[in-house]
Amino acid sequence: MSLAESVAAVARRLSEVSQHSYQNPYTALDWPEQVDPEVDWFSSPELLSLAGTPQWDKLSEADHKRLAFYEAVNFYSLNIHGEKGLMAGLAERLYRKEMIQVADYLHHFLDEENKHSIFFGGFCTRYARVYRSRQFSVNEEEVPRDVGDFLFFAKTMIFEEIVDHYNWLQARDERLHPVARYINRNHHVEEARHLIFGRQLVTELWRTKDWDAQTVEDVRGYLAAFITSSWREYYNPDVYADAGLADPWEVAEAAWQSPAQREHRRTVTAKCLGFLATEKILPEEPVDAF
Repeated sequence: MSLAESVAAVARRLSEVSQHSYQNPYTALDWPEQVDPEVDWFSSPELLSLAGTPQWDKLSEADHKRLAFYEAVNFYSLNIHGEKGLMAGLAERLYRKEMIQVADYLHHFLDEENKHSIFFGGFCTRYARVYRSRQFSVNEEEVPRDVGDFLFFAKTMIFEEIVDHYNWLQARDERLHPVARYINRNHHVEEARHLIFGRQLVTELWRTKDWDAQTVEDVRGYLAAFITSSWREYYNPDVYADAGLADPWEVAEAAWQSPAQREHRRTVTAKCLGFLATEKILPEEPVDAF
């Protein structure tokens, strides 16, 4: 099966933009020798996982900034792990007959994700560490190829929709350290293209699927679980431990359950869920996430 011409046309336009905006990630950013997590903001305080919770009110401003630093490290780590899987999946699909019409853009997609990892990894390895991932994945070898392709691109789109909300806001937050603003701004500009492509391709793969009812149910269940597990990683006990908070696992669970954070997750995910509902991919809200 070949992709619709509309998808191929979008891929060609995005390839041209990517080619014209090409950059060298090794010279684009001047890294400071060191940073001070208790002086500068590295994440917008309103976006932190403890914002609006009782725990937040117990912390000083220095505590808030230290937490913001380690949540930035976690955010960048999530992107590193997400992009490792994304790069592997894109490389696997290069020049498959089903994807031949968008192969040029997959090259740009892969190149840009690699550059993003250089920025994210550069921050984490210079100033902290890369946090481990607790995300789960589907074994694509155990499902038909068309199902595996759909899950791969749908999962990528969902992950990037959530990430881009943070990028968009933090790129504009003048309180943030210039390095943090640059990383978020750069990621948002290129992710915007990835999301245009992703929505087009996911729509096409869904509309042309030929699956039985059980497969559709399984796919929907997987995507709902993926949204929940993706959000869970924003409440990382390792972050709370590094930020000096006692009982980090209890802090993580309390934050996850708090009404303010439930509403935050619903707000950030609203655009993505709206798209999935419009295309009848995920007609119901994944209640475990909210």
